[in-house]
Amino acid sequence: MKKLVPLKSIYAFVAVAETGSMTDAAEVLYVSHSAVSQAIKALEAQLNRPLFRRVGRRVELNAAGRKYYRQVAPALTQIVEASESLAREASSNRLTLNMVNSLALHWWIPRVPDFQQAAPQIDVRISTLNHVFDLEQEGVDVALIHGQPEDWPGYHCEKLGDDALIMVCSPHLLAQPQESPQQLLSRYPPIYVANPRRQDDWQLWCQASEVSVPSSQKNLTFNTSVQAVQATIRQLGILITHQQFVRDEIELGMLVQVGQAVVHPQRHFYLVCPPDRLKQESVQVLRNWLRGEFSRG
Repeated sequence: MKKLVPLKSIYAFVAVAETGSMTDAAEVLYVSHSAVSQAIKALEAQLNRPLFRRVGRRVELNAAGRKYYRQVAPALTQIVEASESLAREASSNRLTLNMVNSLALHWWIPRVPDFQQAAPQIDVRISTLNHVFDLEQEGVDVALIHGQPEDWPGYHCEKLGDDALIMVCSPHLLAQPQESPQQLLSRYPPIYVANPRRQDDWQLWCQASEVSVPSSQKNLTFNTSVQAVQATIRQLGILITHQQFVRDEIELGMLVQVGQAVVHPQRHFYLVCPPDRLKQESVQVLRNWLRGEFSRG
């Protein structure tokens, strides 16, 4: 059997041919300069002829090298494309979905069994970045965001639902089933969230509900909605929060809604993804499932 040319030598040859520099080729291939140099020397020794000539600090293909490049470069491209295609096919049912940590804990995790039943072939990995970011650079396929589409230029942004703000408390705090927000606030303190995305919730809800905004009290301002919800369940006070965050806690009787929901005027829930991801079957399945979940209110 003939001795085969190592594939790493072909990679090095094409990289040097296209960059005109062994140093640049090493950067492209994420290897050392000496590794590229040795690969080229080994290739030339196996082919029993030089492939490059030095021109100043650069290198360029000689006649034999140009002929060899015309034959092997397209073949290498085919190998790379075939490998990438197979890898995409193997991982096409694995998706990285980003959402803020509070939504992951209070909304996504309780729904994992439902999603598994609806789409058993899809493996969703959760990311919890909480700022505007480059999806491709962070390896995120789809993001479930709470904000404005203007923050995500160049992406497909699809509204899933409003951000409905509601007042909640432990059912143990109610003196009577239909107790009003004013009555509750006269007896129990408000719980605040210091996170910039949530710090205006009380003002927005009270303004729309024609209720005076209560003053914050010591030990009852938390950094995250997760902490605030737990404090509310433990009867420490009253909270204004996302309806989506506490839907399950309300259904389980851990919390009760008081008064009416108020739609946040500036922020809503959106599905965000690169436009070409919409062609992916697994993304379509996730998208349709998210639509259905948010349509439930």
